[in-house]
Amino acid sequence: MQDLRELYRQKRFKELVEQLNDWHEADLAEYFKELNKDERIILFRLLKKDLASGVFSQMEKEEQVDLINAITDHGIRDLLSGLAFDDKVDLLEEMPANVAKKVLQNVSKEERKIINQFLKFPENSAGSIMTIEYVDLKEYYTVSYALQHIRKTGVTKETIYTCYVIDSKRHLKGTISLKDIIMAEETAVVGDLMEEKSISVQTTDDQEEVAALFKKYDLLSVPVLDHENRLIGIITIDDIIDVIEEEGTEDFYRMAAMEATEDDYFSTGVFSLAKKRIIWLMVLMVSATLTGNIIGHFQTILHSAISLTVFIPMLMDTGGNAGAQSSTLIIRGMAIGKIKRRDTLKILSKELKVSLVVGITLGIVNFIRIILFEGESVSVALTVSITVFLTIVLAKLTGSVLPIIARSAGLDPALISAPLITTIIDALALILYFNLALIILGPTMFAG
Repeated sequence: MQDLRELYRQKRFKELVEQLNDWHEADLAEYFKELNKDERIILFRLLKKDLASGVFSQMEKEEQVDLINAITDHGIRDLLSGLAFDDKVDLLEEMPANVAKKVLQNVSKEERKIINQFLKFPENSAGSIMTIEYVDLKEYYTVSYALQHIRKTGVTKETIYTCYVIDSKRHLKGTISLKDIIMAEETAVVGDLMEEKSISVQTTDDQEEVAALFKKYDLLSVPVLDHENRLIGIITIDDIIDVIEEEGTEDFYRMAAMEATEDDYFSTGVFSLAKKRIIWLMVLMVSATLTGNIIGHFQTILHSAISLTVFIPMLMDTGGNAGAQSSTLIIRGMAIGKIKRRDTLKILSKELKVSLVVGITLGIVNFIRIILFEGESVSVALTVSITVFLTIVLAKLTGSVLPIIARSAGLDPALISAPLITTIIDALALILYFNLALIILGPTMFAG
C-alpha cells in the first residue's frame, strides 16, 4: 500500500493502474478505505469495469454514495452492469432516497420493476436476500442440451453448481448438480437424474431460519418459492455468510445491552452511538436501585458487622459472572438450533449439577481464603462461603432459564443480556447474604 501511495503522490497513474488491476477486489476495497474521498474517486475511475463493480459491492455505504454522486449516468450503468442482482437490491435498500432514484434511473424498465418487487419483501426475510440469477432447466432436457443451455445462460448467473428443474408454470420439480450433469451420458434426461425432494424456503421465512438450513444440510444454495410453489429466486452461501455475521453482531449488541446498528463504528455519529446505549443503561441504572434498597434495609447488620461489607462486591461479581456464563451458552445454543424449548428440564438438571460442582469448589476456596488471609472468624467465613455457593446455584439456574422464557414469550433471547441477569442476581445474592448473616452470626450480635 505504501508503494501505491508513492505512485499516486508522484502522479505515475499508468503504473498505478497496472498494479491496482492485478489486485483482488476485496483487497482493493480495503485499500480504498485508507484514501480520502477525492483520491478514492480518481482511482476508482481508473479500474477495469468488472473489477470496479466487484470493489464497489464490498465498499461501505458512505463510500458507495460518494462514488455514485461523483460519476456520470453512463458510469453508473457500467457499474450496475457488473453487479449481481442481489447486490443491486442491497444497494438500493441502504441508499438515501435521492441516490436510490439516481440508480433506478440507470437500470432497464424490466429490471426496475423486479427490483421494486424485491424491495417490498419484509426486512430480514428470505425474499429480501434472494437473487433471480440462477440456471433453470426442464425435465425433458437431455444432458447434452442442458450443458448447452448452461453455457449460454450461466455466464450472468450467481451460481451454476446447482440447477433448478421447473415446469412451464415455474413450479419447482427438483434440483440437479452440475457434477451429476457432467458425469451423466449425453443422452440421459434431466428428469431422471434430478433430486425431487429438494430443500426449499418460502419468501417470508426469516433469514436466520434459512441460515440454519444451510448449516444443517451443508447447502451451497437454496431455492425460494412463493405460496404457489413457484420458483422465484435462490439464496446463495455468500449471502448466508453475511446473514450469519449480521445476526451474530445483533446478538452481541443486545447481550451488551445496546441497540443494534447497521452502520460502521467510525461512520456513526457520537450522539447516535450514545442514543443506542443510553436507554438500556438508564433501565439498568434504575433497576440497580433495588440493590441499594436491599443494602439500606439491612443497615443494622452492616453497622454491627462491618467486615461483611468487604465481601459484597465479590459476591455480586461472582453471581453476575456465573449467570452470564450460563445465559451465554444457552443463547448461543438456541441461536444455532442446538437447544429447544423442550430441553428446559434437561438444561436445568445439567446446570444444577454444574452449579453444585462450581459452587462447592468456590465456597471451599473462599472459606480457606477468608480464614487464612482475611483473618476473619469461622462464622463470617461460613456466612460468605455458603452465600457464594447458593448464589452460584441460583445464578446458573436463572441464567439458563431466562433466555428460554424470553423465546417462549416471543422475545429475542439475547435481550436477556448479561447486564440484566447481573442486576437480578445482585439482588438475590444480597438477600441471601444478609439473611444468612442473621441466621449464622446470631441476632444477639445486632442487638442495639
